[in-house]
Amino acid sequence: MKTAKGSDLSDRRKLATDAKAALLDRYRAAMAAAEPGRAARQAERQAVSTAREERRAERDRLKAEEQERLLAEAKAREIVAESEAFLAEQARKAADVSRIAKIIEDEAARKAERDRRYANRKARKS
Repeated sequence: MKTAKGSDLSDRRKLATDAKAALLDRYRAAMAAAEPGRAARQAERQAVSTAREERRAERDRLKAEEQERLLAEAKAREIVAESEAFLAEQARKAADVSRIAKIIEDEAARKAERDRRYANRKARKS
């Protein structure tokens, strides 16, 4: 029986090497043909990425400004609440002082009336 051409190990190796080289050549040719489009796509991706970063930075800046505004409003509300509490406390103290002064005045008036009655009684007995 005759041996078929290419059945030798070295022939098979050579054919495999040639096939791999052909695949590599086709790949390189495809990459060279796609090079202008790839550069454009890469530039487009870079532009999209840059725009995304700018939007993120703007969003972060707006968020920080909003946070500062909210903190300032909270601080203002806290100051107003403290001043209202202070004024309420002062009003309560003034009311207490007024009530105490009225009680003292009433007591003094009662004592004066009692003393007057006592003096009248003494005057009648003598």
